[in-house]
Amino acid sequence: MPHYDLAIIGSGSGNSLITPFWDGKRVALIDGGVFGGTCLNVGCIPTKMFVYPSALAAVPAEAGRLGVDLTLDKVHWNGIRDRIFGRIDPISAAGRRYRADELDHVDLYEEYVRFTGPRALRTASGVDITADQVVVAAGSRAVLPDVPGANLPQVHTSDTVMRLEGAPEKVVVVGGGYIAAEFAAVFHGFGADVTQVNRSGRLLRGNDPEISRRFAAAAARRWKLELGYHLQSVEDSGDGRASAVFLDDAGHSLSVAADIVLMATGRVPNTDRLDVEAAGFDLDDDGTLAVDENLRILSGGQPLAGVYALGDVANSYQLKHVANREARVVAHNLEHPGRLRPMDYAAVPAAVFSNPQVASVGLTEDEARAQAAPGTEIVTAIQEYASTAYGWAMEDEEGVVKLIAERGTGRLLGAHILGHEASLLIQPLVQAMATSVPVHQLARGPFWIHPALMEVVENALLALDVDLPEDAPL
Repeated sequence: MPHYDLAIIGSGSGNSLITPFWDGKRVALIDGGVFGGTCLNVGCIPTKMFVYPSALAAVPAEAGRLGVDLTLDKVHWNGIRDRIFGRIDPISAAGRRYRADELDHVDLYEEYVRFTGPRALRTASGVDITADQVVVAAGSRAVLPDVPGANLPQVHTSDTVMRLEGAPEKVVVVGGGYIAAEFAAVFHGFGADVTQVNRSGRLLRGNDPEISRRFAAAAARRWKLELGYHLQSVEDSGDGRASAVFLDDAGHSLSVAADIVLMATGRVPNTDRLDVEAAGFDLDDDGTLAVDENLRILSGGQPLAGVYALGDVANSYQLKHVANREARVVAHNLEHPGRLRPMDYAAVPAAVFSNPQVASVGLTEDEARAQAAPGTEIVTAIQEYASTAYGWAMEDEEGVVKLIAERGTGRLLGAHILGHEASLLIQPLVQAMATSVPVHQLARGPFWIHPALMEVVENALLALDVDLPEDAPL
């Protein structure tokens, strides 16, 4: 039975744990999927590599509003696809080769694994492994709804849809979250006839309701949007296409024919594939591993020394930048067990790279009011892109910044942006929340470039009705 100083399940962010500290020690890296994990192979990176050319393809329609006639000649889907994966696949292969062939102290197990104890594992081929320390970084996976026809070849998830042979002309996107929003925009930008169908009446439910409402209105101006319909089945049309069949609560039927049906109905943590019960690990209600502030896995409510978890299998964010931060914390704690460091989840931002973009950090207005201590007054400000000079230049009719703060302290509690480059505009607000800079200091301390689009953030900060100290910047 091979024994290791460290066993890591997952080759995404978990791969970064193999630092020079482990030279001369034995490390097992275990992953039955594609080396490099979700973000590299089927997530953040390839999707954004599709988002950017899709946004370029959508420019002619935007330019026409501003008096510039542009035309889109052709979208070379296969060329775009091959360029993207011609870069990504070699990175994955090189990472695998480095771990498998070039490091004598690392053994790569390219198979799935289950726990037989808190520090004991059995691979799919029957190899039993033990380790002094264990890290679970097994990630998450896309799920298919349990409906008839979900296994048809026209049905895809985000794992498969980016490798299509040829661009689809008609697309049905099932779901209302960030994956659905991004792919609806990608295929629409490339000229497809897109219909997005969601079972609830709200898109991007994790966002502030004001932003969700505005995003749905913006989406409906670009592609077909049907809300309140539950997927019943997918039927093969016999001509290479499929029809997705839906019902609403009143029993009204909706059938949409398309070349592909993209199931973007969420991702689940891979804890159910690890037999964590055999290890005695605790689970949270969402199926993720329960961990303490140092990211040690809990068993019976108590942390297990030297047994850690990170990434989608250990948190509900499902964000690469969170997993990367967790990996740095776990790496330190593995190497310095006498000086454990906690994970800080303050001011975690997220962005949806759709058209338009959405970015958020902190609390929604409803959350802020629900969590406010008695006597604490919550204030909000909404600033339209169109209220700034750059917004005039864009003739923008959609962009908006919404901020939430405490009146008495000036503490920024939440920031939500819809519109052009929202993922960039939100960063100073993230930094202010992370470093406890009050609203008045952020708004009035630094200069804000005029007439940059960033002025919409400055103006939103100035519009917040917070109490100003006597020495506040003018």
